[in-house]
Amino acid sequence: MDLLRFITAGSVDDGKSTLIGRLLFDSKSILIDQMEALEKQSRNKEDGEIDLALLTDGLRAEREQGITIDVAYKYFATPKRKFIIADAPGHIQYTRNMVTGASNANLIIILVDARNGIVEQTRRHSAIASLLNIPHVVVAVNKMDLVDYSQDVFNNIVIDYAEIAKKLELNEITYIPISALKGDNIVDKSTSLTWYEGGTLLELLESIEIQKDTNLTHARLPVQYVIRPQTEDLHDYRGYAGKIISGIYSKGDEVTILPSGLKSRIKDIEIGGKPIDEAFATQSVVIHLEDDIDISRGDVIVKNGQQPKVSQELEVLLCWMDSKPLVPGNKYLLQINSSRVRSVVRGIEYKLDVNALKKNYELQEAGLNDIVKATIKTASPVAFDTYRELRANGGAILIDETSNVTVGACMIQ
Repeated sequence: MDLLRFITAGSVDDGKSTLIGRLLFDSKSILIDQMEALEKQSRNKEDGEIDLALLTDGLRAEREQGITIDVAYKYFATPKRKFIIADAPGHIQYTRNMVTGASNANLIIILVDARNGIVEQTRRHSAIASLLNIPHVVVAVNKMDLVDYSQDVFNNIVIDYAEIAKKLELNEITYIPISALKGDNIVDKSTSLTWYEGGTLLELLESIEIQKDTNLTHARLPVQYVIRPQTEDLHDYRGYAGKIISGIYSKGDEVTILPSGLKSRIKDIEIGGKPIDEAFATQSVVIHLEDDIDISRGDVIVKNGQQPKVSQELEVLLCWMDSKPLVPGNKYLLQINSSRVRSVVRGIEYKLDVNALKKNYELQEAGLNDIVKATIKTASPVAFDTYRELRANGGAILIDETSNVTVGACMIQ
């Protein structure tokens, strides 16, 4: 059974947490003790209905204010697929949390309040979805019950969003009219939206094709650990363990180790201690090479003819996540997969206004939640792909050397 990771995004009070609660409630993915707790916490509601948003708004401040602050993760499964849901906050000041939750998502659900239509946060989250190269986009027009389930309202929102999608080069988009509060078109087909001929949200989530999202062409294996037992039984054992982030590896493949450029051939492949002839993304494996060469954590084993770039200078789109501003000349640790090197931010070219989709070239520093184009110089060469070509090897983070806090998320250009 495969796994779909998706994130909900949208403006404040668009109903993201309620949507997830409804999805879990109607698909019968809530445990009895959770249900009892929900009923107890919802007693003060005037209409007596269960507040499904409480399923994801776990922080006390979230429940007091009725908003989402941090990214909440929920896990559930149906007979067809497993799911990991990330509920992202809608406030502008929590954009960094949304970027964190969306970085590994296969799909994003962008909620639009049917009464308000496209707003600033719709554009902001759509732009971030484009920057993060999320393969599948679902525009869920929520609160249709508050506009009398009007087809004209839904159609006008679809027309408005299509213009934004064209600018952002968002390709695979599905539009669904829903009411998270009433349960229309979430798990069960709505009797109030008879003019809508498509399937429900859950049907889409269960059926959307995600296998093609995995790149099986460019083989990349970042080395996590070098296994050398050095026992009498395994005196000559030398294996390179890691998770294949893309591509396919077979016994006999000629490979190059980057950034050193050393070459060898695959002698054996193991999964769980058992030898196999072939492995592919996203399996965790141990690879043995024919030659005893110097390989350490952070090196990348790639098949010949499918080389990534190797450089000490990176151009990145950077989402700044720290309250202290980013100033050119600041030094950080840069981490790509298992590789971690010292680096310095050489310069900031521009700040991206994700609402107007314009570039501000007069910027001298970056503040919290800003998205900027920056140049980073590393102390030693790193192997990378562009984020558009291969998300798995085109994303990086910046880490504060003193506090060890992640301060920036990078998309290599």
